[in-house]
Parts: sequence; structure tokens; C-alpha cells
Amino acid sequence: MSSHGEHSMAGQQQLQNAHVEDEEGNPRALVLAQPLSIMAEDGEETSLPISAHPPLMFSFNERIRPLLDAVDKLRHLKVAQEGIQLPTIVVVGDQSSGKSSVLESLAGISLPRGQGICTRVPLIMRLQHHQDPEPELHLEYHGKIVPTRETDVAEAIVSATDEIAGNGKGISHTPLTLVVKKRGVPDLTMVDLPGITRVPVHGQPEDIYEQISEIITEYIKPEESIILNVLSATVDFPTCESIRMSQRVDKSGERTLAVVTKADKAPEGLLEKVTADDVNIGLGYVCVRNRIGEESYEEAHEEEAHLFQTHPLLSKIDKSIVGVPVLAQKLVHIQATIISKCLPEIVRKINDKLNSSVSELNKMPQHLSSVGEAMTVFMRIIGFSKESLRKILLRGEFDEYPEDRRMHCTARLVEMLNQYAGELQKSAENKLTENFLMDEMRVLDEAKGIGLPNFLPRTAFLVILQKKVKEISKTPVDFMAKVWDYIETVLITVFMNHCENYPQLQSAMRRATHNLVAKTKDESFDRVMEIVEMEKLADYTCSPEYMSDWGKLMAQHNLFMEVMNDYSKPTRIMIEGFGEIEVGHLRGHSDVREQAFDMKMRITAYWKVVLKRLVDSMALHLLLRVRNLVDQDMEAEIVNELMGSPVGGPGAIQRMLEESPSAAKKRERLNKSIKLLKDSKEVVAQIIDRITVVD
Repeated sequence: MSSHGEHSMAGQQQLQNAHVEDEEGNPRALVLAQPLSIMAEDGEETSLPISAHPPLMFSFNERIRPLLDAVDKLRHLKVAQEGIQLPTIVVVGDQSSGKSSVLESLAGISLPRGQGICTRVPLIMRLQHHQDPEPELHLEYHGKIVPTRETDVAEAIVSATDEIAGNGKGISHTPLTLVVKKRGVPDLTMVDLPGITRVPVHGQPEDIYEQISEIITEYIKPEESIILNVLSATVDFPTCESIRMSQRVDKSGERTLAVVTKADKAPEGLLEKVTADDVNIGLGYVCVRNRIGEESYEEAHEEEAHLFQTHPLLSKIDKSIVGVPVLAQKLVHIQATIISKCLPEIVRKINDKLNSSVSELNKMPQHLSSVGEAMTVFMRIIGFSKESLRKILLRGEFDEYPEDRRMHCTARLVEMLNQYAGELQKSAENKLTENFLMDEMRVLDEAKGIGLPNFLPRTAFLVILQKKVKEISKTPVDFMAKVWDYIETVLITVFMNHCENYPQLQSAMRRATHNLVAKTKDESFDRVMEIVEMEKLADYTCSPEYMSDWGKLMAQHNLFMEVMNDYSKPTRIMIEGFGEIEVGHLRGHSDVREQAFDMKMRITAYWKVVLKRLVDSMALHLLLRVRNLVDQDMEAEIVNELMGSPVGGPGAIQRMLEESPSAAKKRERLNKSIKLLKDSKEVVAQIIDRITVVD
């Protein structure tokens, strides 16, 4: 039985080594009680070994009560709503395991009894010793405090439970707090949960087991929870459902303490059960005798002590793990240990959560209270939006959207421009090698006039040029439509991002953006069609590349004519810029094929110039229009939409004062969170001020 004593000493040492942080966040030792002490009826403290039989009331001295009060206040503030778990002793047990008897013995009061589930809501029991011989009891639920008396406490709990969970036999997650201030009770706070039952009785929901499992798991899952598992000596421990539940969340058993009830009912083999520890109870066992019939609590304690001293089997169990007083002492000791261990982490989590909530609230838009404030915010949004657009559309910066490639705008525009250039080139290459020179010869035949035969008619050149321009005229238009659709998406994304907290403004921004882009797109279409028409109108360039390319192409004229004149040569030849082509069909057209070859080479060389102009001019036009849109047109369009349109006007600014329901709800939630966390921080600060802190 020495292992249980060793565990208790280890827990006491852990308590003595607990730490908190000072105001600067530096860890400091939190000095609690050493050694463990008890308080006699005359108020004097005496040291007490863990194995002795103490009275139920004892304390680690006045330093522990403030710690427990702090946790109770934090629980009352519902700090768990902020994701901050509190150290808690959670009482679980199968139905009829004797759980109520254990709690009654610790509190010295009678709890509700009856068939089926008596505990239908989490019952937070706050026990506190005080010197006044007259007990003080009250219930806390639904924001109210209801005083009660010892004789009426069971009835008061039933009434409060009915109000919380209904008059049926269902259960609820909403807790009920019972505060017991009574002379001689241990300073403890425990959460009693519904007893585990698998088969619903009449009036209970069919899924009662699942509901109970859910509520128990909710309380025992946090690492800060100590599980007080109540087991009946009359059953095999491995078959207990409460053991199975606790093992799911505490496999090592390091935060599970077992109290074995009804020791007098099944003394045979109990010693072996608690020493073998087949179910891995890390905090050890305490065996107790339940109060029987009309026994007073004092009589029950005496009978229990006598039982474990004189019974031939039970007297063999080590005295350090028997009796309700030992259970009370262990619980107080464990409670003090876990609180002192968790307190620094609770302080850190409160500070982190408070800082996070304050930061989130500060990031929210200011709550507008006047038209002047609304106008200031509106102009600020315009200014921020313009700067964002300058960065992503003009300067190629994307630090505001590092992971969103769609918003890396200059890169995406270059990709679209390159794709457009490729489509132009691809459309221009269609049928380049099919029926080589036939189109040129037909046009030359139709353009013949009275004159010298060795001059190329300009009319023929323009006819072929215009045909080629017409074939690709849709490509620039499609490109410009695609570009402006993309830019409209970018504009709306930026505007919606900067006015996300003002839904009344978002719709006006969206309309203004759509109207502005539509007008700009029409202007771009006009410009594109003008450029296309210019290319049809004349054949002109000052680029020296035209003559250079034409000269290179015409250098193959002699090879072409040799094939045409020498019928012994193959009819498929390689011509630079065209690849391998079939020319046999041209041998019967000796009158115009030479002119057609020259025409083909001139068109080919000039077409490279045309395609380059169509790409360069589109790019330059786009840069100019985007810059003008961002720097000049956008602000005027938005102001006009907001102030000048029938749906806008001065009232539009006033409508900005109306915070969206989601933003208002978020602001309310953050303000509540900040208040709760500040109150929690104050509670913890006051407690830390009351305990001794040493470097």
C-alpha cells in the first residue's frame, strides 16, 4: 500500500513547486502550505500526515481558500466560454454506485434520492468551512441566487433542476451551483454529473445514454479536470461504464481518483481489488462505508472508522486509503495541487485571449456616430482602395494578397497579353502552306490593268492585307473584353475588402465599378476597332525590319524559279519562314507565279510588322487606360454613384452609419468577451496579490 502514500507525497511536492508569473511574465514560485495542515475546532492548525484520520474540515491554511475562491469566481464568470478550462474535480459514477452518499458525507447534507437519474444537470457543489455554527446554503442558476436550508436543500435542488431541465426526466448541460458554507466541511468545489445508465426508464429519452455520455465527456475531457470515479465494491471495476469513459480521456489514469463505496457490503477481495489496480487508477483508491438509514453524519463517520479498524478483512487495508475523512483530505490536497499547477497557465490564457479580443476589436471599423465621421471614413476607404490598386495594377506589388495569384495583376496581364500575341500568330499562320501562292495569283489576275507587266499593283497588296486583318479582327476585341472583365473582378475585390464592414457602401461601390468598367470597356473597343481599321487602310511602316525580312525571303526566289523551270527537280521544297511546301501546282502558271511569289514575301514580311503593332498598341492603350482609371476616373465615378444617383444622395452617407447585423453582433461579442476577461484578470490578480510570491 506504500504506492498510494508515495503518490500523495509526490502530489504535495508538485504543489510546493507550483509557479505563477509576475507582472512582467517571469515565472516565480508560488508558495502554498508545507507541510499539509488541518484546522481544529478551536481554530489552531496542526501538521497532519496523509495517513491519519482527520476531521472533514481542514485546510492548507488561508492561502488555499483564496485560490479556490478565484477558480469559483472564474467559473461563475463563465470564463470557459472563452476556451479557458478551469481545474475541476468531476464526480462520475454508474447509476446506484453510491455517488450521492459520498457527496452527502463530504457536504454533511442530504441530496435528492429516488428511482432513476436524480442528478439531471451538472451540480457544482462549492463547500466552504466557516466558523459560524449556523450553516448558510444557497443555489445559483439562471442568474439568480436562491437561499435554502439544510432540511430543504434536496427539495430546492429538485425544484431548480425542474426549472433548468424541465419537469420530465431529461437532462441539461446548464449547470446548477450549490453553495454550502458550513462548519466542519472541507474546502472543496466539485461537479456532480448524472449517473450513467444504459437503459432508459419510463419518461426518459431513448438516447439518454448518449446524452449522459456527451455531458460527462464535456467535463472530464479537459486536461485540467480531476476525475473522481465512484465505484461500488459490489461490482467488478473493469465492467463499470464510468471506468470506460474516464479511460477514454485519461488512458494513463494520472488524473483519476477512485472512491470505492459499499465496502461493508462486499469486503471479500476488496483489498486485492484496490492493490491490483486492474483499471489503472493513477491517483489511487479510497474505500468508504455509506451512511445507513437514519444515522447522523457523525455516527456514520464513527461506524466507518470502527469498521475499517475491526473488520477481519477491511482492517487489512492501509489506513491511508480508507474513510471519508481521508477522501476529503485527498481531494483538498489534489485540488490545491491542480489549482496551483494550472494557475500560471490560466493567467497566460486570460492575457492572451484578452489581447487577442482587444486587437480584434481595434481592427473593426469605428462605430460611426455622425455624417462627418461617415464622410471621413468614406474618403479614407477611397484613398486606401486607390493605393491598393496602384500597387497591384500599376507597380506590380502584391504584399496585400501574397497567396492569391489572381491578385498578382501585372503578372496576370502579361500572361493574357502573351496569350493574345500567340493567338494572333496562330490565326495568321492558318493555310500558309496550303495551295501556296494561289490566293495571291487570283488577286493579281483580278487587279490587272493597262501598264507595264513587271510592277506589282498596290491594290492587290491591299486586298490581301485587308483580308488577313479581317480574319484576325475578332482576336483583339476578345482580348480587350477578357482584360476588362478581369480588371473589374480585381477592382471589386479590392473595394469589397476595404469596405467589408459597410455593406450599405459595398453595393454602391459594386455599381460604380461596373459602370466605370463598362464605359472604359466601350472606349477600349472603339480604340481597338480604330486600330484594326487603320491596319486595313494603308500599308506603311518605317521599321527597317520590313525590308530586311523581305530581302531574306526573296533570297529564295532563285531556288523557287529553278524548281519551276526544271521539271526534273522534286516539287516539294523547303522555303525559310514557310517550311516544306508543295509547288508542283504552280508550274502551269508561268505568267503570274513570279509576281505572286514576290507578293507573298512582301505580305509575309509586312504581316510581322502588323502583328507587332496590334500587340504593342493594345499593351500601351491598356497601360494608359488602367492608369487613368485608377488615378482619375474611379474616384469621380464612385462619388457620383454615391452622391448623385437616385439611390444615393446625402442619405447614402447616413446609411453608412448603420452597422451591419453581423458587425454589430461581432462588436457586442468582443465587448462582452473583453469585459469578462478583464473581470477574470482582476480576480486572478487579486488572488496572486494575496499569496506569498518569492523569487
